[in-house]
Amino acid sequence: MSEQVILTALPEDKGSRIDKYISDNIAELTRSAVQGLIEKGLVLAEGKAVSKNYKLRGGEEISVEIPEPEPMDAVPEDIPLDIVYEDDDLLVVNKPKGMVVHPAHGNYTGTLVNALLHHCGDSLSGINGVIRPGIVHRIDKNTSGLLIVAKNDASHLKLAEQIKEHSFTREYEAVACGYFKETEGTVDAPIGRHKTDRKKMCVTTENSRNAVTHYSVIKQYGGYAHVRLRLETGRTHQIRVHLSYIGHPVLGDDVYGKPYKGIEGQCLHARKIGFIHPTTGEYMEFTSELPDYFVSILAKLEKM
Repeated sequence: MSEQVILTALPEDKGSRIDKYISDNIAELTRSAVQGLIEKGLVLAEGKAVSKNYKLRGGEEISVEIPEPEPMDAVPEDIPLDIVYEDDDLLVVNKPKGMVVHPAHGNYTGTLVNALLHHCGDSLSGINGVIRPGIVHRIDKNTSGLLIVAKNDASHLKLAEQIKEHSFTREYEAVACGYFKETEGTVDAPIGRHKTDRKKMCVTTENSRNAVTHYSVIKQYGGYAHVRLRLETGRTHQIRVHLSYIGHPVLGDDVYGKPYKGIEGQCLHARKIGFIHPTTGEYMEFTSELPDYFVSILAKLEKM
């Protein structure tokens, strides 16, 4: 089934080409993909089909019909994996910064899923389809750290249920900007898609889901802080959105904060993961060492 997205151009968008405007505001569409939709008559401005060089007047309603994607198979690739734990039911993988979890527009190869298919063969759960086999939960491309992967559907369902019931332990560490007046606290604020920039999430009461993040400051460095965070829920970009919302964006986050010279993307690491094993019923917990880029930033802050 196709998806229809409605955008409303702002006055400051006047003069922008419509293909660039749409690709800037719908995360899953590249500019060339938008041009393809325009050629098929699937992009309307005030109810009328437009050309790819149409320039916005500002204030008009833009309708974009996104067809259902054609089936695509992820292919196995011999990519090294840092496997922390593995048995017949699951794996715990330490994902490096910069690796995408599963294939999507613009990233069809080199992902964690491509590597898992090579390592596990057919031994991955199929609940999330051919593009996301075994993937129970995700972390962002530029977030490093621990991720659990299910090898069969029964394990996948039990692990997913733990996440849903908030009994699944997920702790992160981050370097955040600004001085924290309160060294621990909870951010309880619903998260949904940003109204005008679909590449971003935001705190909002409209079309949102509840989101809860607990934080504690490990050490302050003047204008920065080393922070520990525990997720009670797991919304898209949750930590990044919540820290930005309280005025402490993650260092290097070029979407919800500002870029930081020397690293690409946010300084955020999935440090600890804990769960009840779907077969044995035993509680298992794993911790990942802070990666080199994170340690290097802390060392620079120490000197400052």
